[in-house]
Amino acid sequence: MPSLPHALVAVATLSLLIPAAYADGPAVNPLLRTPVQDLTPAQVDGMQQRLLDWPQLQRYRAENAALPAAAPGQPRVVFFGDSITEGWGRTGSASFFPGKGYVNRGISGQTTAQMLLRFRQDVVALQPAVVVILAGTNDIAGNTGPSTQAMIEDNLRSMVELARAHGIAVVLASVLPVSDYPWQPGVQPAPKVRALNAALRQYADAQGLVYLDYYGALANGDGGLDAALAADGVHPTAAGYARMAPLAEAAVARALHARRR
Repeated sequence: MPSLPHALVAVATLSLLIPAAYADGPAVNPLLRTPVQDLTPAQVDGMQQRLLDWPQLQRYRAENAALPAAAPGQPRVVFFGDSITEGWGRTGSASFFPGKGYVNRGISGQTTAQMLLRFRQDVVALQPAVVVILAGTNDIAGNTGPSTQAMIEDNLRSMVELARAHGIAVVLASVLPVSDYPWQPGVQPAPKVRALNAALRQYADAQGLVYLDYYGALANGDGGLDAALAADGVHPTAAGYARMAPLAEAAVARALHARRR
């Protein structure tokens, strides 16, 4: 259990991270959706750790250090993202692309700002041939505060530039469709996702990147995800991942082919 002074510091710091939309109501942590005064000691301790390591650099540090060299003839591919990436193989589907030289570096809840800070450690240092970047939905949800589309694009462009500077081919994935965030209701994300994806496709085309269009294969008429593909409207089910997997593998194949030319 954290000491009282530490707990007070954590609560005070959390209050600075709460979006202005909650200023007139009870202080609510946007990730936990729990009034700050009702946080348990364990939750306060968890928030303290998150504040001490905001980009979560410790998450994959040991795994990165233990990662063996890529097998001959099997190019390493890093899938870099948030919970949608982290969730591959955890929904009753098969393991994460079995038999492939693919590495999962997704962290639940992360925004593009957090991902950019860990890009060198969790992507560049692993020396992959290809990185598949899927990010932006948590920015739209406001997980780390309000984000404009320009802010999201800037962070993604910085990741792309870092990758290309180190000879890593980039697959830039569309943000998955979503019509509502269970933990952040009222955001109305569908038009924001469409606008961001249009910008990402345009950027990918201009830069000669492979654009991975998950959105077109998953979206329903409301710009969201049907329950069969995502029970909570955000995180894919096994059926959702099954629809995404061949698209991802085809995009990786295109990136590897372009890299060899």
